Amino acid sequence: MRKILIVPIALLPLFAGGCLVKTAANVVTAPVRAGSQVVDWTTTSQDEADRNYGREMRKQEAKEGRARKQREKQCRKRPETCQGPYDGYRAGSGD
Repeated sequence: MRKILIVPIALLPLFAGGCLVKTAANVVTAPVRAGSQVVDWTTTSQDEADRNYGREMRKQEAKEGRARKQREKQCRKRPETCQGPYDGYRAGSGD
């Protein structure tokens, strides 16, 4: 009976040692992982920048479309006021 208990008790420190090493490694690397997460939150990736730029350009193009429709509507009501090509809002011009 004693021989059966001796083997598991002898192997217990080996199993527990692995857990302690892993825990110690997690504790040591935790500040590095936390720091990298903060950097991730505070910086904008190229993918995010492209997505934001595309969203802004779609908004500007929608604004230009509304301005053109409004001008066309005014030109239909008063053709004498519309002389020359459209020179209103243009998407991407920064207006």
